[in-house]
Amino acid sequence: MNIKSHLTPLVAALSMVAGLAAAPVAHADSIRIAIAGPFTGSLTQYGDMVKQGVDTAVEVINAGGGVLGKTLEVVTIDDGCEPKQGPVVANRVVNDKIGYVVGHVCSGATIAATDVYDNEGVLMITPSATAPAVTDGKNYEMILRTIGRDDQQGPAAAKFIIDKIKPQQVAVLHDKQSYGQGIAAAVKRDLEAAGIKVAIYEGINAGDSDYSAVITKLKSAGVDFVYFGGYHPEAGLLLRQGSEQGLKNVRFMGPEGVGNPDINAIAGEAVEGLLVTLPADFTKDPDNAAIVKAFADKKRDASGAFQMTAYAATQAIAEGIKGAGVDDPAKVAQYLHANSVKTPIGTISWNEQGDLKDFRFDVFNWHKDGSKSLYE
Repeated sequence: MNIKSHLTPLVAALSMVAGLAAAPVAHADSIRIAIAGPFTGSLTQYGDMVKQGVDTAVEVINAGGGVLGKTLEVVTIDDGCEPKQGPVVANRVVNDKIGYVVGHVCSGATIAATDVYDNEGVLMITPSATAPAVTDGKNYEMILRTIGRDDQQGPAAAKFIIDKIKPQQVAVLHDKQSYGQGIAAAVKRDLEAAGIKVAIYEGINAGDSDYSAVITKLKSAGVDFVYFGGYHPEAGLLLRQGSEQGLKNVRFMGPEGVGNPDINAIAGEAVEGLLVTLPADFTKDPDNAAIVKAFADKKRDASGAFQMTAYAATQAIAEGIKGAGVDDPAKVAQYLHANSVKTPIGTISWNEQGDLKDFRFDVFNWHKDGSKSLYE
């Protein structure tokens, strides 16, 4: 999603001082779990999705007696999806003596924070950061995911395009950031391997308000299908401005980062027919009926991209503590590496580097009323 960054020694020192000053008193009768993600800025909905999942899981677990006789307590920390804030937040977690994190939400912030967590013995499980660079070659013990990787999602999207769409002229765009560019590159690679020519492969600047130049290129190349790697603000503008500028009979597709209800407000009616790869809709599993009700009882939506993966991350932490028999993040991580956990996203287990051994992405049609339907 975003490039990796490092704190300067001065910033690191200041963040540690701030963290120590703000550190709350630990409660012997509770186990604290931090949620690290965007709670300010243009990507707050993703943070909200994760918070809904964590809050619901904590409520259900606490209602069932908690973990080892203790209740779970949630601490929410904002990183704005900014890589430079990843280590700042991670240092705050360490200084506040919080042993567990669900997050970070965005890959850039996650990548930037992971060294701190692994070095300091904090167990971090991300329900949404899909960039392979989060785990590849790192030999982390304390970093896990409850979502698939871009090199799983990208090939799933490419296979769908090859088998179902069969386009003549394809453009692959991205937002020049770790998440978007990584998944776009995976799609491009698999399309070309199947003999489908990628007429345009180009990055756009995240945060720009006018994409007329790239839309003109799409029209000139006669593109009939566009894959965009990135987030909903840019995808929404591409859809709306493409429609306004006469880009006709072109279908767009994107990863879970575009699957946000806010895209409808940006794209308007042009969003109809957008294709999105998302985690499977786990709310449809009859075994999850009680969990879906727990969401609904608090007026939360369980069907978004990251609610169930966040629930699963929280449940994995709780089951790991139970399995280890002690509130010790290092021993909990060891337990999770060695065991499987039953969650609403299925019975999950991890490989040596902390990635799920298996994860399913489906393709959905996105509609102008904000709903989605499985592509069949």
